[in-house]
Amino acid sequence: MKRKLWKVMLLIVVLSMFAVLTVQAEAKDGLAELRDATAQYHRPQVAQTAGYDLVSGLDHCFNNPGVGAMGYHYINLSLLDTTVDFLQPEAMVYTPGPNGVLQLGAIEYIVPAAAWDAEHSELPQVIGQEFHLNSSLGVYVLHIWVWKNNPSGMFEDWNPKVSCP
Repeated sequence: MKRKLWKVMLLIVVLSMFAVLTVQAEAKDGLAELRDATAQYHRPQVAQTAGYDLVSGLDHCFNNPGVGAMGYHYINLSLLDTTVDFLQPEAMVYTPGPNGVLQLGAIEYIVPAAAWDAEHSELPQVIGQEFHLNSSLGVYVLHIWVWKNNPSGMFEDWNPKVSCP
């Protein structure tokens, strides 16, 4: 009986590991696609031409002392709806670089929470990552640091390697 239980447990572990590796491979492929789709926006001026811009009230460098910063969010307001398009994020996040030059560091997905909740019972997600609620703005968000390393994690809001002037 113990031997049979051990075999079942081993099979569960192997299948779980396979599932994790499959999800990781799919996420890696998706991130390469996301990089390709957003590579054109390395310069904020190009993003502005495509409809991404600073929004009044949100037009500052987001900073969380002791935790890190995000940078400046150039948001495409025409994309703020309940559609989540992996290759067309709602915001490009630029980090302050040398001499004040802005550098594309992350992308951000933004979904109005009330509208989403009226249509869905689960949180929005992309590549297996669930968005989280930014209650002060009433939106679900997800950052992906595809252009700048984030030691806290690729999907974390705050990056300890980013600082605001």
